[in-house]
Amino acid sequence: MKICFSILFLIVAFTTQAQDTVTHSQIVGAEKMFDLNFTEAKRDSMAGFLKDRVKTYQYLHAQDLRNDEPIPLWYNPVIKGVLVPRKQLPVEFNLPGQVTLPSDINQLAYFSIPQLAALIKYKKISSEKLTRFFLDRLKKYGPRLHCVIEITEELAIRQAKKADAEIAIGKYRGPLQGIPYGIKDLFSVEGTHTTWGTPPYKGQQLHQTAFVAAQLEGAGAVLVAKLSLGELAMDDVWFGGLTRNPWDTTKGSGGSSAGSSAATAAGLVPFAIGTETYGSIVDPAMRCGVTGLRPTYGSVARTGGMTLAWSSDKIGPICRSAEDAAIVFYFIHGADKVDQSSIDFAFNYKGTTNLKKLKIAYIRNYIDTLAASSPEKQTLATLREMGATLNPIDFPDSLHGDEMLSLIISAEGAAAFDGLTRNAIDDQMVQQGRDRWPNVFRTARFIPAVEYLNACRMRYQIMKKMDPILDAYDIIVTPPEIGDQLAITNLTGNPSITLPNGFLPDGMPTAITFVGKHFGEADLLAFAKAYQEKTGFQLKHPPGFSK
Repeated sequence: MKICFSILFLIVAFTTQAQDTVTHSQIVGAEKMFDLNFTEAKRDSMAGFLKDRVKTYQYLHAQDLRNDEPIPLWYNPVIKGVLVPRKQLPVEFNLPGQVTLPSDINQLAYFSIPQLAALIKYKKISSEKLTRFFLDRLKKYGPRLHCVIEITEELAIRQAKKADAEIAIGKYRGPLQGIPYGIKDLFSVEGTHTTWGTPPYKGQQLHQTAFVAAQLEGAGAVLVAKLSLGELAMDDVWFGGLTRNPWDTTKGSGGSSAGSSAATAAGLVPFAIGTETYGSIVDPAMRCGVTGLRPTYGSVARTGGMTLAWSSDKIGPICRSAEDAAIVFYFIHGADKVDQSSIDFAFNYKGTTNLKKLKIAYIRNYIDTLAASSPEKQTLATLREMGATLNPIDFPDSLHGDEMLSLIISAEGAAAFDGLTRNAIDDQMVQQGRDRWPNVFRTARFIPAVEYLNACRMRYQIMKKMDPILDAYDIIVTPPEIGDQLAITNLTGNPSITLPNGFLPDGMPTAITFVGKHFGEADLLAFAKAYQEKTGFQLKHPPGFSK
């Protein structure tokens, strides 16, 4: 049967309950909401069809689709001309040879992954002892920062003992073996709760282990905690309160990878896993002074993770340095057969780069108007001192990126949490403001299907318009959240890394973002590493968490 899909957007107004008729006034009211104007004859023709459609939606509502049920419309960031590197070359991470245990054991909290890996590999500390050290820090400081949802002590000790036993017989998996870490609590891990940060799912146990957690387990890493996130991946407020910023605990850590950033900054874990749909790695990394990698869309399979928006969710490491992020990303990147948007590509990280050979740009319409003393301009000066040639470019803020991305996320999120809205379970959520998920999801029920699809089509136009800019440069330097850059690069699926580039007079960190080409993480991370070796901002840590 042929169906006129152009009018499907109207039926959402009539799906709240069964009814015998669709009235003239209902159709007129829907037209006003959706900026349409039909004739009386057309309204008369629609009425019967709309009435029949209510039955279809009642059937769909009865199916109670789970959050992990995929949508077979696979978003792909690859457009014509974008090359996906396929040949994986050997990658070696050099461990320092002269690492010793500090006289003050508390200093281990801020050791880098290579330093900790050297201690473990050369048996100067056991994974079990290191794990218990970080478990103690989580217990001590987690309540202060409101950044821990569940400490996975039993699992952690079991994994640590396994790492120690393997190393004892010469089975070495690499630099993550025996290293503790935390994971944002929207990922399922067998034997733990997966709360998604909100009361309706507080007792939820999903009997699977997410792809990213399985990758880390295969690398020998030790999971010590499920870390806080803003409810359903929005902001930094969850059922345990506001996740605090360790640089100033009167402030929030940013969201939604709130606990991952706060715990890493405070030395409660050596690294953590976060996610981004629209700023959820960039924002808390900026606020907490850590190094957050938002990789190319699809570069880490999302199986076992909460769905917010199928076409925009991304997984990345939150660390204290670019070198640490490179190590973690090497072990977590990859595809599986469940997440059809996941992409296998080669991450040929070398750890060094020649800035003179990289094509680097900065966004002048964001930076040139800033004061000469601004951290952004100081970053440009440092890069030039390092030998970089910086090409000024203008970023197009007239593409309505924020509007398109917000509409797409709202529609997809409302579908992912359909039952939460229809069954009024959202009443249990902590945040009930007009711009919080309960109201956003309700409002999204009135997004016309046609407009959602047209927003997706506009997204593709944006991708094509931005390709000559974003993939023409190896690195683009930008403030993290000025202008429309954050929305647009999430729409295009480009990778970025956000890292500290200075400190304000009140001691709070500032940050800069480097945007890379699709699948350009190797160059992006090596560039960020070089910048950090020059500046050392990543080596400064928040006071109050040293013991």
